[in-house]
Amino acid sequence: MIIKKINLYAIRLPLKEPFIVSYHTYDDMPSIIVELETDEGIIGYGESVADEHVTGETWESTFQVLKYTLAPALIGRDPFQIEKIHELMDQAIYNAPAAKAAIDIACYDIMGKALDQPVYQLLGGRYHESFPLTHVLSITEPAQMAEEAARMIEAGFASLKMKVGTAIDQDIERIRAVRERVGHNVPIRVDVNQGWMNSSRTLKAIRFLEELGIDWLEQPVAADDIEGMVRIKSMTTLPLMIDEGLKGTREMRDIIQKQAADKVNIKLMKCGGIYPAVKLTHMAEMAGMECQVGSMVESSIASAAGFHVAFSKKAITSVELTGPIKFSKDIGDLQYDIPFIRLKEKSGLGVKVDKGILKELTRYTSDIE
Repeated sequence: MIIKKINLYAIRLPLKEPFIVSYHTYDDMPSIIVELETDEGIIGYGESVADEHVTGETWESTFQVLKYTLAPALIGRDPFQIEKIHELMDQAIYNAPAAKAAIDIACYDIMGKALDQPVYQLLGGRYHESFPLTHVLSITEPAQMAEEAARMIEAGFASLKMKVGTAIDQDIERIRAVRERVGHNVPIRVDVNQGWMNSSRTLKAIRFLEELGIDWLEQPVAADDIEGMVRIKSMTTLPLMIDEGLKGTREMRDIIQKQAADKVNIKLMKCGGIYPAVKLTHMAEMAGMECQVGSMVESSIASAAGFHVAFSKKAITSVELTGPIKFSKDIGDLQYDIPFIRLKEKSGLGVKVDKGILKELTRYTSDIE
């Protein structure tokens, strides 16, 4: 089997409400959908959701990298040779993890469809039967976040993740408002998205967080500041998670050696797809570290890919893949049974793409063969 043709669709996924984090407000989510066609008539789908603040890639640059650099290097290659596929991509361009993730995910979709097996069967088989879903709160006013939190818990979500990362006193006010509204039995995770910048500011905030019953604190300092995370971890018992600071195996080695976090957030868009994500999970397991699989707010395609990794690995103990719930229109049919996600036994990613919606959301396209 060989890759015969690669079709690219630059789409914009409409959000029900703006998604607000410390460094940006998203009114919609730009995404690149990759459609791989093989000489045996099997079609695999992949997705790239780049983020210039995290992966260093943009929507526009990712489309160009896929069109002119990665796709031409992969025409005629066997999608089952995933190690070789990644070597070819790494030889073609340095970094560009979100672009590479789209190709990687599409190859796994093809492999699963060719073997008539769900992707998780290719990764070691199912380990988890289900994952509870966490509702993610964008940054807004404290009363508004508290109201949304109460409404989502009432709707069935079992835990909350709060986006913060502005002025510390305002962030503490937001967290306190949500905690007082939902009570002390609801798990709350706090994601700063690098907004507190350094360890000194973070330690000031932690003095207040320790009395608010937080599950864990995620990426409070700049992504590259592993030493800052080490300093924070040495001065608090509050569990810490690294997200933007973990991209590939080099950062994972550093985090493990320096014991810089209690948990890491693995995202396919940061590391380059399913294959590298599995490598990171194995490294974490050997170090006795728990993992989460998160997303960049992706469609059913990349979200399903993340779920297949998560369901197959013991070291992955939480997920944050709720992109499809946030969209008013999605190109795929990944099903959520709030408060759980349960993967079906369909082959490949298990996602049926609606070509009509794909065409409707597409801004520009290209075919490479």
